[in-house]
Amino acid sequence: MTRQVFESLKVADFTWAVVGPMMSRYLSNHGATVVKLETATRPDVVRTTPPFKGAHTHRDQSGYFSMFNSGKRSLTVNLSQPKGREVAHRLVMWSDVVLVSFAPGVMARWGLDYESVCRDRPDIIMISTTNLGMTGPHASSAGFGTQLVALAGFSHLTGWPDGEPNQPYGAYTDVVAPRFGAASIIAALDHRRRTGKGRHIDLSQLEAGVHFLAPLLVDYFTTGREAIRSGNLDPVAAPHGAFPCRGEDRWLAIACSTQEEWHSLCQVMGLQKMAEDPRFTTLEARKLNEGELGDMVARWSQTQEADVAMGLLQQAGVPAGVVQDSRDVSNDPQLTHRGYWVELEHPEMGRHRYPAPAFTLSRTPAQLHPSPCLGEHNEFVCRELLGLSEEEYIQLLVEGVLE
Repeated sequence: MTRQVFESLKVADFTWAVVGPMMSRYLSNHGATVVKLETATRPDVVRTTPPFKGAHTHRDQSGYFSMFNSGKRSLTVNLSQPKGREVAHRLVMWSDVVLVSFAPGVMARWGLDYESVCRDRPDIIMISTTNLGMTGPHASSAGFGTQLVALAGFSHLTGWPDGEPNQPYGAYTDVVAPRFGAASIIAALDHRRRTGKGRHIDLSQLEAGVHFLAPLLVDYFTTGREAIRSGNLDPVAAPHGAFPCRGEDRWLAIACSTQEEWHSLCQVMGLQKMAEDPRFTTLEARKLNEGELGDMVARWSQTQEADVAMGLLQQAGVPAGVVQDSRDVSNDPQLTHRGYWVELEHPEMGRHRYPAPAFTLSRTPAQLHPSPCLGEHNEFVCRELLGLSEEEYIQLLVEGVLE
């Protein structure tokens, strides 16, 4: 079997929900031994989040949890007990990297914060991911990515010009922040390789989200101009939007930002005269008459099959893409060819699809394994990884330390 990039890396995962588990999933998919510390008393919220594979809302059958936790080991520990905290401490001492998504101060109460841990393990790498960072007047504010989307400014920009702010689909910051976290962990590992010293990484999910609005913020800092909601319109492209096609709820996204693309679009639509119409000859003119322009494109698109129209436009050099639904994405020929969907056998869900990493390493490709059931690896972690004796392990079970 091909060696993997993080094959010898040991990771203690004290995270829940999405951001932290996504970061540790990058490591587990590339060979790291990731132990996810959980509790049966208050299981990870995504274990109770649909969709579920099967008729029952079983905490080991959540497709949502499964997606973000492939290849990990689950250890269930009651951290309210002193012996539970001792097990957690042993797990931290065993690890190279510790991921935490508790509120500031929680790990310190258990004596597991970076300052405490690095006294015994100066080479430890710890990443703390929180809503707003570990310091500052609002550091203790609790919430989810849906609130952070609003705080970062995305909701203000989503919607129609004459309407109220809207939430983008899902907790957008939840899928942005893990990319920053994973890169930071790799940078810290490289630093440790060269110096032997660890690092504490303080990842603010809000700041990670704000980063993706940088062009608009730079515009504001430079000109004082405040970005507004603009629906599907774009300041440097016209037409720009999603246009209806034949069939139920079928749409095609089209974006023309150059004169060549505009002329090619008119050619495909069979409306060559439209390209020379004074209302549409230049980008500036098209922006002034954008409503009428959109109506004309929509009248053409409504007569077209979305996939066929996409092919015709792309061949002509016009950026266009079908607005795919879940079924389309699941059967997308490009994703299928690239091996993006990987079927694995899960002990509770049976054959189940997992998304592969969005990148492929030619010499050390990812090797996916199914997500764990709650507490599935208690004995393996305690005895094989942490070195507890059989008697010690049984005593922890008897005392309810391992849930």
